[in-house]
Amino acid sequence: MGKLTGKTAIVTGGAAGIGAAIANVFAQEGASVCIADKNEDGGRRVVQAIEAIGANAIFVQADAGSVSDVKRYIGETRAAFGAIHIMVNNAAVIHQANVVDTDEGDWDRILRNNLTSVFLGCKYAAREMIMQNQGGRIINISSIHATLSEPACGAYTAAKGGVESFTRTLATEVAPHKITANIIAPGATYTELTIPMYTPAVKEALFKRVPLQDIAQPEEIAHAALYLASDESRYMTGSTLTIDGGYVMDGSLPNAAYWES
Repeated sequence: MGKLTGKTAIVTGGAAGIGAAIANVFAQEGASVCIADKNEDGGRRVVQAIEAIGANAIFVQADAGSVSDVKRYIGETRAAFGAIHIMVNNAAVIHQANVVDTDEGDWDRILRNNLTSVFLGCKYAAREMIMQNQGGRIINISSIHATLSEPACGAYTAAKGGVESFTRTLATEVAPHKITANIIAPGATYTELTIPMYTPAVKEALFKRVPLQDIAQPEEIAHAALYLASDESRYMTGSTLTIDGGYVMDGSLPNAAYWES
């Protein structure tokens, strides 16, 4: 018996990176998984990998910021698997520009993709969970940059800050139904999109600030999601799991000290 045997999960942005890792780990633990993503090729590859280990998965091509698409992936998951027990809102995009140079259209696009998508996924998944009367787990993927500034990413950081405050409010509202809502805030993580960013110069600078001097693998974020999806976390809600190698907590001065040792 896996930790998620008999459960059904939806993972938005599940075609690659952290989302794909979460979908695979959930399937390995017995869950049936819906991959909701715009990327059809990637989504179908994840489904094939899950089916190869004898687990169940479907792919639904969907824009996580679209009401009609959200309703569709909810409906197709219910039709395929009978119920929805776990909702992971992971889909997100990034746009780089200083605040004074950010186009209003880009601002709206980032907020729609990264924050409105979370609201919609939570709203319609929570409705299903409440009707099922079996409890449930909602997991929203944020970022350490909900707390730390990230220059040239104002829209992204605003959305991630919104995800965290929204999730705490949601957690209070759905608690009477035995539904939990929690947050994962990853730090630097290797994915298909980020690997080119981590040049030797970037890693050298990053490791001066990250006490563990490493970058996370997507599976390390996925195992945190597994904990939040499982019965092991039943008494945890409205909380944030920060997985960042110590970046946020570390207040030391790289290569400097206030006194001589």
